[in-house]
Amino acid sequence: MRFEFATSQRIVFGPGTVAQAGDIVASFGTHVLVVMGSRVERAQPLIDQLTARRLTITRFQVTGEPTIALAQRGRALAHEARCDVVVSLGGGSVIDTGKAVAALATNTGDVLDYLEIIGKARPLKQAPLPFVAIPTTSGSGAEATRNAVLASPEHKVKVSLRSPLMLPTIALVDPELTHDLPPGVTAATGMDALAQVLEPFVSTKASPLTDALCREGMARAAQALRRAFEHGDDAAARADMSLASLLGGMALANAGLGAVHGFAAPIGGMFPAPHGAVCARLLPIVFETNVRALRERAGDNPVLARFDEVARILTLDTRAQAEAGAAWLRELCGALGIAPLGSYGVAQADVPGLVEKAALASSMQANPIKLTRDELSAILSAAI
Repeated sequence: MRFEFATSQRIVFGPGTVAQAGDIVASFGTHVLVVMGSRVERAQPLIDQLTARRLTITRFQVTGEPTIALAQRGRALAHEARCDVVVSLGGGSVIDTGKAVAALATNTGDVLDYLEIIGKARPLKQAPLPFVAIPTTSGSGAEATRNAVLASPEHKVKVSLRSPLMLPTIALVDPELTHDLPPGVTAATGMDALAQVLEPFVSTKASPLTDALCREGMARAAQALRRAFEHGDDAAARADMSLASLLGGMALANAGLGAVHGFAAPIGGMFPAPHGAVCARLLPIVFETNVRALRERAGDNPVLARFDEVARILTLDTRAQAEAGAAWLRELCGALGIAPLGSYGVAQADVPGLVEKAALASSMQANPIKLTRDELSAILSAAI
């Protein structure tokens, strides 16, 4: 048994903990690059905390999913303003942008020097600027991951800037920041959170530490997601989803993911489809396909028992087998109103190209069984 485990240097979790942000940030520097989303007013309480501590503030707004060009602009701004600490307040896109900017600000060269798949994938040589991640959604787990996902419109794909050095310095997770999420965002990001505690559990790189995180995360998300969707002010459900998201980030950073996220990268690079919504649509189909492929080609693989365990955690039925888990996931997607991929413009003609790109994605390499091109094509066709 061999494994490694790494996560954010410090995790602060709980309702109301965002009130600690000012003191935390002030301990790292004096000029803060604040990365925020499209709703600027959401960042004002954080700005007020930083101003009260006499910190200099430079704002950087993220209005969509991060791109290579956006990361380059953020690096230029951080250099120009001489920022010495980066804070992201927002969803996964905002956190990934801040994470990328913090890393690029201290490492010279072109962004492509460090990107996977389309770049040279060179390792970072210098530690990033101190980075504080404050999530406002419960889905990406980016506050505990070691990569930033960036879109390359030129290549029509999303790829990662990845390094152990990119684990956030502080993950400050306050579930109260998620209470005003609309149902659609709650559904998509919540299904992403569920996928990120499920895929690492059946990954080829799973370990006893990630197993424990995934079991806890699946149990909480399975019982809390629909409640959070139907009743956004359910504080207990929101706290459970924030914790599930955090646990998923910790798990995937150490055990990898699988075919759901392997597909999500090229789909997100080619179509205006939110990452969480893509993962949500694919999750039950990939789950079912993996189980079928394992039964047909690797019936003695012990990972099949893990799929059965997932089914028992999701359904609360101690006798459930894997197929019941797939059915439960399909029913949940229906209840949450998850849209087919066709609603984002994905068509049958796109399937071959997407399959080729997905097969190369880093997430696909940890899938519990190598799926054939026909199986991958069938997954996409069913999701359209």
